[in-house]
Amino acid sequence: MATRQMIVAICLTAAVCLTEARSVIQEKAYNPDTSLTTPELIAKYGYPAESHTVVTDDGYILTLHRIPSSKRVAQKSPVLLQHGLLCSSADWVISGPDEGLAYLLADRGYDVWLGNARGNVYSRKHVDLRPSDKKFWDFSWHEMGVSDLPAVIDYILQTTGSEQIFYGGHSMGTTMFYVMASERPEYNTKIRAMISLAPVAFMSHLKSPMIQLASKVGDELKWLLDLMGVYEFLPHSDLLSLIGEALCNDHAITADLCANVLFLIAGFDSPQLNKTLLPVILGHTPAGASTKQLLHYGQEVESGKFRQYDYGLVGNLLKYGRINPPDYDLSKVTAPLAVYYSDNDWLSAVKDVDKLSEKVPNLVEKFHVPLEKFNHLDFLWAIDVDVVVYEDVIKLLENY
Repeated sequence: MATRQMIVAICLTAAVCLTEARSVIQEKAYNPDTSLTTPELIAKYGYPAESHTVVTDDGYILTLHRIPSSKRVAQKSPVLLQHGLLCSSADWVISGPDEGLAYLLADRGYDVWLGNARGNVYSRKHVDLRPSDKKFWDFSWHEMGVSDLPAVIDYILQTTGSEQIFYGGHSMGTTMFYVMASERPEYNTKIRAMISLAPVAFMSHLKSPMIQLASKVGDELKWLLDLMGVYEFLPHSDLLSLIGEALCNDHAITADLCANVLFLIAGFDSPQLNKTLLPVILGHTPAGASTKQLLHYGQEVESGKFRQYDYGLVGNLLKYGRINPPDYDLSKVTAPLAVYYSDNDWLSAVKDVDKLSEKVPNLVEKFHVPLEKFNHLDFLWAIDVDVVVYEDVIKLLENY
């Protein structure tokens, strides 16, 4: 009984401390954008915001966010923007209307749709399964490419009456597209042009020490996660958001530490980091993923190939009828493709981008960001991303 009372007392004390901490943060440095949803962020800046629901062929219920075309300018084609690993639709709007790509496109008359991949904070539903079920998390970005994107694209086309869309992806958002376009090549004709920001397909030259280490112990990591019954990786958490607000706001002495954690993953670029945005980023990221997504990327690093998930010798024979998983055939990615890359991207190395560029048959632009320290996350949140990258993206879309 005494032990139970002690546990209750500790929990109550922790709850009070967290409440007090949030109160202090709100008074001193709290940015309300940290806790707003994507539609709330969009509406805050005076744009119309919609939420739509799409059901995939394997039962996942996805949430799409939309900024409809402005009636003040000539209406243009729909654009689907797809986030990267552990992220969400918020990626494209948290930097505000002057720099967020979603706003910049909406201002020019595009009908902007923001995807949310299965398993993230906005797409945690299924017609039969619950997130507490192991089977719910049995997916990687392969299933997102063959099931999520086709369902989303068909929904957008049906809703808008358009025959084609523009597609813009960052990081895993590009991976998903390459999977779709190679495994379901009929969807290439539904794409007017595809924008690849920090593209990820081949990964053998990535520089991130954290990702390299994780890839080296992939089998051991999978065994440990399975043993612990952990199938979801870094879900969205109010506690993490609170920590981000407390430790990463630009008034905190630990703000540089937060920046360095991001830099260790994506590459160092202090000049382009907006430190005021850090707690907002951490209020929306991580947004959740399956452990299988991470393990699949680790396999790509180790194999040097762009191929389907490796289930081991026996598992591959049962799944694919062969010892090794099949490669994705990038020669089938026939939609007009533009890649945007940089020298200091620790997750999308120049040599790997070059290899990708050689294998796709319809590369219409290969844009090298001229800033020496521009990193993987700068394609979303750099101080000058609107001028350095997005101006060229918009010009390319205008030409199609």
